[in-house]
Order: sequence, then C-alpha cells, then structure tokens
Amino acid sequence: MPVLPGPGGGDPPRPAPSWARPDPLDDLAERLADVCAGAVHPDEIAAVLEAEGLTDERAAAGYGRRDAFELAAELYHRVPRRHPEPRPAPDPWAVRPWRFLLRGAVFTLPGLGCLLAAPYATGPGTGTWGLPAGTGALAASAVTVWAWSQAVAHRAYARMASGGRGAAARSLRAGAPLTALAGLLAALVFPGPVPGGTLAFAAGQSLYLASATVLLVLGRERLLLTVLLPPAAGAVALGVTGLSPGARIALPLLTAAAAPVAAVRELRDAALEPDTSPPGAGPPGPAASVPYGLFGLGCAVLTAVAVLGEGLWPALGGGTPGPAGAAVLALTASMGAAEWLLHRFRSLTHAALRRSRSTGALRRRAGGAVLVCLAGYLALLAALQAAAEAALGRGAPPEPAPLLAGLALGAVLWTGLLLQAFGKARIPAVVCLLAAAAECAAAALGISGPAAVQMAVLACAAAALLVTAVATLGRATAHR
Repeated sequence: MPVLPGPGGGDPPRPAPSWARPDPLDDLAERLADVCAGAVHPDEIAAVLEAEGLTDERAAAGYGRRDAFELAAELYHRVPRRHPEPRPAPDPWAVRPWRFLLRGAVFTLPGLGCLLAAPYATGPGTGTWGLPAGTGALAASAVTVWAWSQAVAHRAYARMASGGRGAAARSLRAGAPLTALAGLLAALVFPGPVPGGTLAFAAGQSLYLASATVLLVLGRERLLLTVLLPPAAGAVALGVTGLSPGARIALPLLTAAAAPVAAVRELRDAALEPDTSPPGAGPPGPAASVPYGLFGLGCAVLTAVAVLGEGLWPALGGGTPGPAGAAVLALTASMGAAEWLLHRFRSLTHAALRRSRSTGALRRRAGGAVLVCLAGYLALLAALQAAAEAALGRGAPPEPAPLLAGLALGAVLWTGLLLQAFGKARIPAVVCLLAAAAECAAAALGISGPAAVQMAVLACAAAALLVTAVATLGRATAHR
C-alpha cells in the first residue's frame, strides 16, 4: 500500500542546517549591547548575566558555552568597545559672581578711609628716603600686617577644612590679635622719629586689617561692607561739599573701632560651633603657613615699592618717577574679579578632567585655562587702570612703561594666588621675595627709572610663575 503524503503534502519538514540557523548569541549581544560596549573586563558582563539568572546549564543548553564566564568572554570580544560619556556631574566650583563683586568692594573701600585721613597720617618735614615724615613707618606697618594676615588666614582656612567654622574661629582668635600687634610694633620700631598721627593711623590700620581677615575668612563680607560705609560716605561728601578736618578723622576712626567689635562678635559666635575634625587629626603645624606669609610679604613689598616709587626713586637718585598710583588703585579694585577667575579656572579644569582621554589632552586644556583666565584678568586690570588714570585727572595719555609694570604686577599676584590655591606656595613665595629684593636693590643703587625696573623685574617674575603654573596644573594629581 502506498504511503500517503503528510497533511501539507510532500515530505515532512526537516530542520535547517546549522549554518542557516540564527545564532542566539547575536540576539544576546544585541540585547546587552550597551553593557558589553561599556565593559572594561568580561567579568562585568558575567556579573550582569548571573544577575539575570543565567546558570551554567542554560549557558550550555542555550548558547553552547561551558558557563557564564565563557559566554561573557565571547560577548566581550564580539561587541566593540564604546564607552559612553559619563553623566555630567555638578560643578563644585560654579559660583555666583555677586559674591566676588562684594569682595571686590570690601577690598577697594578701605582706600577711601586712607584718602580721608592721609593729610593727618604723616608729620611735617621729610623722613626716610625724603618722603613725608612717618611714611616709612606706615609702609612697614602695612607690609607686616599683609604678610602676617596671609599666614593667619591660611592656617584658619586649613582648620576650617578639617574642623569647620568652630576650629577656624579658635585659630583666628589667637592669630588676629598677633596680626594687629605686629603691625603696630613695626611702626613703633621703624628707624627715626614717628609722628603721633602716624602711630594712630598705623594702629587703626592694623586693627582694621586684622579684623577684616577674621570677617573674610568666616564669610561675613556683608558685615564688613557695612563697617566700611562711614568712610565711603565721607569720600562722597568730600568730593561734593567738602569735609571738616574733624569729620575726615572721625569717619575712618569709626570704621577702625567698629571692625574689631564685629570681628569679636563673629569669633564668639563661631567658636561655639563644634570642632568636626576627624578623631586623632591634629591641626596643621604653623610651619605649613610660613610660605603663605612669605608670599604675602613679597607681594606687600612689591606693592609698596609701586605706591612709594614716585617719591622713593627720585630721593634715591633713581630718575624720573612714573605714575604708579593708578596701577595700584586698579589692582586693589580688581581683587574680587581675581578671586572669581581663580574659581573659574577650577571650573574649567573640572570639566577638562572629565573630557580628557590622555595626559597630553589634560595638559593642553589646563594650560589653555591658565592662559584664558590670566588674559581675562589682565584685560580687566588694563581697563581699570585706564579708568583710574582718568579719575586722577592726569590729562596726558598714560605712559606705556607704568601701564605694563602694573599689568606685570597683576600677573605676578594672580599666578601666585593660583599656585597657592593648589597648595604650591613655596615657589610663589621665593619668586616674589626675589623680585622684591631686586626692586629694592635697584632703588638703593639708583639703577634706571622706577617703571622700567619694575616692568623688567615683574615681567621675569610673572613669566617664571606662569611657566610653573602651566607645568604644575597640567597634571591630574594637582587636582585631587
């Protein structure tokens, strides 16, 4: 009897040859494409397979592999590497500019108090270097307070980083009075007779700067701005209607008295906060703050030479004076922007660390960020200096040498502060001290003119610090 065909007619269907069957591994690779492409080792894929319940038996029955690890290795080699971009992380250095505008104001406004009291801060006749009597003592006091407050602020910030505001307040409670005392002693021991008005001004200046250090470290810029309102109002009145001698003295004295009161109150409140330092972690040794104080000393001397240069250099036979006052005014007004640009550099390098795929790429991006931020700061400084020249009513166009010297001084200060922000304080301290010594030696020897010497010395110092910053901050280890 013939065999009847099946229901569909013809022979029963036979299985397709193995080469024509779809490979289940292709389906698995497509389903886990993102996991496989982003894995840096097959074990990462094996962990995902095991989390999905794939046993060794299923790996053998469904995919012809001995176990999940062999299957993961096959997937790792089959799917090309394609590491996805990391999710954008919040930028810890993103800050609002208004805070730095406020800090710029509190750096600038003390100059108005000096403007009001300047006629009464020195005595009749001439003193050291042919300047008005008492000028040298005032400069020595300001330089001393600047250097001391830099070291005190660094130590307080270090204590705050480890133990919070309470620890910082206890550090400031010891350091701020010493700052004020050091400034007054510097004026007292300065060689030669020191007028009484000079000592009073030095005492008020030292008290204010020590108190301002406390308020700035504790983040009380608004309170400090309030303290500075009396001389600011007096300067406005002086330009409009004039002020009596009594008012010109009383308004700066009011600020000099209010600043310590505000600082003491803030120290008292902050000291009540607990010290959150880890158990067994002691405070950083005082030696760690010495380079920061020496950097402040070098910067203070460089600035003092720029301020006094118009009278100092002719007295020492140094030639024709240059208009350095506008450069120093611009430098003071730019400090808030300088701090903002330091944070901006941190923000740029934070992004560079995420985007760079090699050490060379990071070095290029970090170096470019240094140059961009420095160029932005110098552009602002040049504009402020031009505005200061116009406000001083010089009439004639500014001479290029003083302008370039002021820009070079700004470059030295900004790059030094940048390196300090990354804990590299020794090189800026050495460079600034050497530059200050070179300027003082040139003044004592009467070499060339003040602006020419300052421009040459400060340009060399700025170049050295810039090269150091680009080389140092281009390494990933600098940003830990």
